[in-house]
Amino acid sequence: MNNLCLPLRPGITVHAFRAWIAGLAVGVLTSACALNPPAPALDPVARQTFDAFSLSGRLSASDGKQSASGRLDWERRIGMDRWTVSSPLGQIVAQIDSGPDGAEVLLANGERRYAPQVADLVPVLLPGAAEAGLPPERLAAWVQAAPPGDGEVRSLDVRGRPARLIDRGWIIDYLGYQDESPEALPRLVDISRGEFRLRLVVDRWKVEMP
Repeated sequence: MNNLCLPLRPGITVHAFRAWIAGLAVGVLTSACALNPPAPALDPVARQTFDAFSLSGRLSASDGKQSASGRLDWERRIGMDRWTVSSPLGQIVAQIDSGPDGAEVLLANGERRYAPQVADLVPVLLPGAAEAGLPPERLAAWVQAAPPGDGEVRSLDVRGRPARLIDRGWIIDYLGYQDESPEALPRLVDISRGEFRLRLVVDRWKVEMP
């Protein structure tokens, strides 16, 4: 195989030729950077937290050993929450009411259970939630992509909305929003910690302005 050689002009040393090539490369790179400047860092958009809202969607939960899925209707008012979980065919599986005086779950067979706090009843609906330490009191902020004060937004989407939130060891990924506006509410939320994963696809939001 023949080697391709570039002839040098008289008086130009190999060292000077190499320096000229290096300078040419730097100039090309500098011009490329000038033509394609790095995108500016996005500033996070301000997120409003609604104290009263309702949503309807599809829910799935898994702890690596067992799983459950169905429909979720969540109605939230100041001081109270109602979660209604239905089977994929529409049959109500359980309904949890939570308020200042405690929580109650009504099962499909008519059985009622009471607990001083809703966290004690969440495992009825979500397998592995108790073992993972799922905090029901933070779910309202998570599903709205409105990070609690001690939550950390790790990444933003192209419109400055949260794409990933870290909160007390939980990872909350926002994989889709209802529309393209900066203030849009999430459509697809993935919540995970260890083997536990909770996914919510919101089909309908209704919020009450303060």
